[in-house]
Amino acid sequence: MEGLYTIIPIVLAAILVIIIFALGYIKAPPDTAYIISGLRKKIIIGKASIRIPFFERVDKLKLQLIAVDVKTSSAVPTADYININVDANVNVKVSSDPMLIKLGAENFLNRDTNYIAKVAREVLEGNMREIVGQMTLVSMVNDRKAFAEKVQENAAPDLNRMGLEIVSFNVQNFTDDQDLIENLGIDNITTIQKKAAIARAESEKEIEIAKAQAKKEANDARVAAETEVAQRNNELAIRQAELKKDADTQLAIADAAYQIQQEEQRKSIEISKANANIAASEKEIDLKAKEAEVKEKSLDAEIKKKAEAERYRAQQEADAKLYQLKKDAEADRFQREQEAEAQKAAAEAAKFAKLQEAEGIAAVGKAEADAIRAKGLAEAEGINAKAEAMKKYGEAAVLEMYFKALPEVVKNAATPLANVDKITMYGDGNSSRMVGDIISSTTKITDGLTEATGVDIRALLAGFLGGKLADTGSTPAITKNNDTSTDDE
Repeated sequence: MEGLYTIIPIVLAAILVIIIFALGYIKAPPDTAYIISGLRKKIIIGKASIRIPFFERVDKLKLQLIAVDVKTSSAVPTADYININVDANVNVKVSSDPMLIKLGAENFLNRDTNYIAKVAREVLEGNMREIVGQMTLVSMVNDRKAFAEKVQENAAPDLNRMGLEIVSFNVQNFTDDQDLIENLGIDNITTIQKKAAIARAESEKEIEIAKAQAKKEANDARVAAETEVAQRNNELAIRQAELKKDADTQLAIADAAYQIQQEEQRKSIEISKANANIAASEKEIDLKAKEAEVKEKSLDAEIKKKAEAERYRAQQEADAKLYQLKKDAEADRFQREQEAEAQKAAAEAAKFAKLQEAEGIAAVGKAEADAIRAKGLAEAEGINAKAEAMKKYGEAAVLEMYFKALPEVVKNAATPLANVDKITMYGDGNSSRMVGDIISSTTKITDGLTEATGVDIRALLAGFLGGKLADTGSTPAITKNNDTSTDDE
């Protein structure tokens, strides 16, 4: 029984291990990354592993190639301001690099390839539009590989930050709405035709040149043959002349041989005498050189001693002057430093005084500003109060102002008469007519005020007097004057 109790735990443990192994055994294919998370974080690609059931989970990240058709959604202006559309075929995938696959797991875990293609397409299109704006149309059309490499270089960092990498980038087509690319092809065809015509013309020219060259060579051969015959004849004549010259020379040599032998003997004698004289002169020159050398050494020794003494004296004087200059410079520098300190202290004092003065000016300005602001507020409040009072007075205030101003109006209407020295009137009632004219002028003034201000004075007076005024709208005083004028007439 004791042995049985010992075996049972071992069997249970083995069964538990087998269950865990059966439930947790996973094997990742080469094109898929299995990411184990939970108690530990592990990435498996193309191999097997064990996960702990209930404590760890497994997520899948696709690593296969994803084809992305990248097209510009609208025309993009190139560096030379030509709007074009670009169509490219790009292959991307989630990178297998340990650093990048972590970023890919963060962004695309359990996502299908359509989502990854959509994200990559947006990034690639943006970078492709950027590179289009940096290159000219001709450079892109002529070197698609350079364009694709620039787009890859520009887009690779952005895709790497998502855990993606570009496997291939191929430009399919460039198109534009103005048929400029087609016209470039036509221009190239024209250029090729032009080059062909030029080559044909060059070939025909070379044929003509070859013909002319052949004619020239034939003529040159004929001329060369004739020239060679003439040269042969000249050489024969020259050879004959040389033979005659040689014969004459030999004869002259034979005649002069005796004289030459005599001259050689005389020359040898003179050279021997000259050599003897030269040897004597050289001996004399050597002796004088020895004497000069001894004298030169003596003079050098004497001059050198004097020069050394003079140099020592000059050195001492220079050292003394240099020492004095240093002392003078130090004294001058000390004096300047003292003056600078004094100026600095004076500047600090002046600065403090200016600051105090500025603060005083600022305080005075602030007080004046406060006073002006208080005065403005008081005036504004007075104006508001006056406006409020005028509003309360209403029509009574308007009438009061009217009656206060009316005598002044009548006075001003009669003022021109005051400047007249004498008035003579003929006929009855003329004096009343003159007064009526003054009152009529006053009425016209009040009517003008009514039109200018919009305040109907007659209506106000009619309402105030309860409709006792006449229909003509004249004031009682004016009516009285008009009646008097009628009586006079």
